[in-house]
Amino acid sequence: MAHNEAVDVVLVGAGIMSATLAVLLKELDPAIKLEVVELMDSGAAESSNPWNNAGTGHAGLCELNYTPQAADGTVDIKKAVHINTQFEVSKQFWSYLTKKGTFGSCKSFISPVPHLSFVQGDSGVSFLKSRFNVLSKHHAFADMEYTEDKAKMAEWMPLMMPGRSPDEVLAATRVMNGTDVNFGALTNQLLKHLTSAPDAQVKYCKRVTGLKRNNGGWTVSIKDVNSGNTREVDAKFVFLGAGGAALPLLQASGIEESKGFGGFPISGQWLRCDNPEVVKHHQAKVYSQAAVGSPPMSVPHLDTRVVDGSKSLLFGPYAGFTTKFLKHGSFMDLPLSVRAGNIGPMLSVAKNNMDLTKYLVSEVMQSMEQRLDSLRRFYPEAKAEDWRLEVAGQRVQIIKKDPKKGGVLQFGTELVAAKDGSLAALLGASPGASVTVSIMLELIEKCFPNKASGEWAAKLAEIFPAREKVLETDAALYRKINAHNNVALELVEASNETESYA
Repeated sequence: MAHNEAVDVVLVGAGIMSATLAVLLKELDPAIKLEVVELMDSGAAESSNPWNNAGTGHAGLCELNYTPQAADGTVDIKKAVHINTQFEVSKQFWSYLTKKGTFGSCKSFISPVPHLSFVQGDSGVSFLKSRFNVLSKHHAFADMEYTEDKAKMAEWMPLMMPGRSPDEVLAATRVMNGTDVNFGALTNQLLKHLTSAPDAQVKYCKRVTGLKRNNGGWTVSIKDVNSGNTREVDAKFVFLGAGGAALPLLQASGIEESKGFGGFPISGQWLRCDNPEVVKHHQAKVYSQAAVGSPPMSVPHLDTRVVDGSKSLLFGPYAGFTTKFLKHGSFMDLPLSVRAGNIGPMLSVAKNNMDLTKYLVSEVMQSMEQRLDSLRRFYPEAKAEDWRLEVAGQRVQIIKKDPKKGGVLQFGTELVAAKDGSLAALLGASPGASVTVSIMLELIEKCFPNKASGEWAAKLAEIFPAREKVLETDAALYRKINAHNNVALELVEASNETESYA
C-alpha cells in the first residue's frame, strides 16, 4: 500500500491568516515542511481581496464602536488601545520582512491615510469630546486632534462639508498617521516570499474533503477541483484559515472544542467611486456612528482606498444576508452547518436577535436611491453617476454556547484549538486582517508552547521587540517602536532618531 505524503503543517485557505502563519513558521524554523491548500485559483480571492474588505489598518484611531460609552457617560478605551497595539505588532512583522530585502516593496500594500471620526448632533458631539478627552491622554493616541470648527473640518474633509446647513452641529477628530492596507497585495507578497523557500508549497484549485486523526496528527484528504483526483496528506499540525469555510472544516474535524459553534453569514456591499475629480478631494478614512439598533459592523465610513497604485473611494457598508459562507460558496453552507451540538445556540441567537434580522432584511431591500441618501449624510453633494455598487466579501459571525442565554452572536474573531495543539481554526471577522499577526502569535503560543518558549524564543524576540501588553503601558518604548515601523514601512521620512530599535 502506498504511503501518504507527509508534511509538518497543512494550512487551509490562501488568505492573509494562512499566509502570515506560514511565513512566520518558516522564519522560526526554516526546515519546517508545509503546504497551503486553496480552493480558488489564486491567493486572497475571498475576504483578503482588497475589494472584499474595507482595507483599513484598524488601529482604533477612528472606529467609534471600539470605544463604547456607558450609561454614566464614561468612555471605555481598552479595546481601542488593545487593537492599536496589535496593529503595531503587525507592523513589526512587516517591517522585519521588508528589512530582509527579499520580501519586496512595502509601498505595494501599505499607504499613509489620515483616520478621522465624524459625528452629527448634540449627543454625537458630547460622545466624541468625551472619547477624545480620554483617548488623547494615552500615548498611542497622543497625536489625535479634535475640532468643532467647520472651517477646520473643511480642511480635513473638503468633500464632506459643502452643502450642509450652517446650523448643523458637527465635530471631528483626526489622526494623521493612519494607514490604508491592501491585504490582497500583502497576502500575495507573503505567499510569493513563502514559496521562494524550500519545502513550502501553495496549491490552488484544491478542496479539503476530509480530516481524520492519525498517530499524533491528521490525515487531510485533498481533492483537485479540476481533475477530481484526491490525494491524502499526513500532517502533524493543521490550520483552518479558510474564512467562512473554516467552520464546516472545524466541524468535520470532530474535535471536542468545536462543539456548540455555529455561524451567521452576513454579506456586505459598498458604493465605489473611481472618478479622479471626486477622489482627489477626499484623502482620509472617515468613520461615524452606526444608526441606533444597528450591529457594530454597520458603522458607516467613507474611505480612501489605494489598490494597485490607484485611489478610489468606498462608502458603506450596506449589510445583506445570504446562506453562503464564502462569496463563491454554496447556498447550502448555512443549513449544512447545523448540528445537534449547535442547534440550541443557533435558535437562541435567532430568537434574541430579531432586530438584527429586521435590519438585514431592510438593508437587502434598499434601493440605490436609499443607499445614496445614506452617503449624502457624509457627502451632501454626491452625484449618483459617480457611484456604483460593489459586492464585498462574506463575514461569518460566530455563534457560541452561552450558559445564560443559550447562545450569543459575536462580532469578533475567535481562535479554536484542539487540546493537543494539533489543529486550530480561526472563526469570525473584524478587526480580522489588521490584527492577523497577533492572532497567529497567540496560535503559536497555544499550539507550539514548548517551541515558543524554547527554541523559537530568541527569533520571536528578534522579530517582535515589543508585544501588546508592554506597548499598552510603556509610552517611551511605544513611541520608539512606532517611529521605527513607520520609517521601515516608508510611511514617514527617516530621521536620525528613528533608524533602529537600539
